[in-house]
Amino acid sequence: MFWGLSTALDLYEEYAKAFKLQDNCEVAGTGDTNQSPAALNILICGGADARHVIKTLAKRYTHRVQPKLNIYVLEGCQEILARSMLLLAIALESSDSFSLVGLVHLFMDVYGNSMMRPTSHHYVAAKARTLLKMVTDEEQLQRIAPMLNLEGLKYKEKDGLEMAFNFWQPKPIHIYDIKSYWEQCSRALLGARYDHRLGVWDWDLSMTLKEREGQQICSQEYRYWRESGIAFVFPEYEHCKPNKTFAAGLVRNGRSYLHRGYVGDIETGPFCGFGLRTSEERMLNSVHGDNDYRSTDIVERNLLELFHELQTQTPYEHDPTRSRRYGSVLLQMSPVLTYNESDNHNQEVYDKPWIKMPNITVNFISPLEMIQLKEGAKRWRGVFDIAFVAHNYINFLKKEFFNVLKDQALMIQETKLMTVERKEHLNNFESKAKDLMKEAGLRPCINYQAINGKNMFLKYKKCVGVEEEEEVEEEVVVDKEEVVIDKQAVVIDEEEVVIDKQAVAIDEELPPAEPLEIIELPAN
Repeated sequence: MFWGLSTALDLYEEYAKAFKLQDNCEVAGTGDTNQSPAALNILICGGADARHVIKTLAKRYTHRVQPKLNIYVLEGCQEILARSMLLLAIALESSDSFSLVGLVHLFMDVYGNSMMRPTSHHYVAAKARTLLKMVTDEEQLQRIAPMLNLEGLKYKEKDGLEMAFNFWQPKPIHIYDIKSYWEQCSRALLGARYDHRLGVWDWDLSMTLKEREGQQICSQEYRYWRESGIAFVFPEYEHCKPNKTFAAGLVRNGRSYLHRGYVGDIETGPFCGFGLRTSEERMLNSVHGDNDYRSTDIVERNLLELFHELQTQTPYEHDPTRSRRYGSVLLQMSPVLTYNESDNHNQEVYDKPWIKMPNITVNFISPLEMIQLKEGAKRWRGVFDIAFVAHNYINFLKKEFFNVLKDQALMIQETKLMTVERKEHLNNFESKAKDLMKEAGLRPCINYQAINGKNMFLKYKKCVGVEEEEEVEEEVVVDKEEVVIDKQAVVIDEEEVVIDKQAVAIDEELPPAEPLEIIELPAN
């Protein structure tokens, strides 16, 4: 719920690959049918953590053709939307406020740790006040982050954002005992197996996640996260403040708030978005199943690259000495302490304008729009070039949903690969998703029937006009195969006739059978 279970994608790159676009300024405007459109509308349903938005913006400079991007973000919970705004604000924070490494560690703290460092805790509180001003004051929004558009949210949903930002303030009445909530969730999940939880966690990692795409997750960091909720650990840091961005279901109760405790993932972890793959091949090395680098170190390296590119719009060269090889090192974990909430009147103010992103608009829309999208409402019909749908939003999809896609559009469906569910559940999920998109007339970007692989995403495209020609070509191929099969059947029939004749000839050559002699045995 608080992070995605799939790798971050550059959505424009995925669109360009799906339709083989000419990503070249020299051919743009020459009438080539495979050139990028002037603007792309992108729908993200349930992204949860802004990872696709961050990577799409960071990699934008690498494309010679850069169409205008209108990104529409839909989340079912206002606290998740508030958290996504905070993560995007950290990624686009002014370089004058933090060093690159400090900004990355701040993001990792907020993104995946149930307990944060005091510095991160103070930043969240200060930034929440700035975000509150942006939600309630249009002038502040235009000054700080003109790329954001909140007009799609209703007043009730803006009130939900206001409650979240207020709850993040360090006040004694804003109680969020994440340590207790985490243990309650673990006990409820494991039941009688809780006393043997270390064995359960080892099984989930070694026999499930590592058999899928989680080879980079190390045993020590996974077990520590399952026990405490703290995923990204460095020896020099102490995590002692509750991460209130994990609170959901906030309701006013006088001066304080009621909430649902912790309702997020406690089985997979926040390692999938940035911690499974990297272009630094040496960091993926392992010896006898022990990785040189943890998934935490991969997350750090990938975020260093993305944040550097956001700030400078230039390629990133990683310093090998920056990453620490803790993959096979047994770190001594100190007890997790909890400090009481208290006001800090001397907190720094983080209200500098975000990094400018020309021709980019991020629209936050109401979760009620999911009903309209599901029915393929007229106001959304033929709007989106790209749609990403999280695995837990598939129940909202039906055939009419695909009417919101343009005639040439890309559909990306996240699967349940990076969960610990049984294989038959994963296969049923994929079958359901494939049947749904096939029924809607979408075509797979790759032949999933020929490639029996592990699919973190299902990528389908809508090609009105091109689809008929491709189908005709496939029918011709099928007809040719049927003719060949018919010829082979005739040859087989002829061979069977020859075999029958040979059998008759053999029977004629054999001498007639002699009568059997009956021998009577003497009685005892």
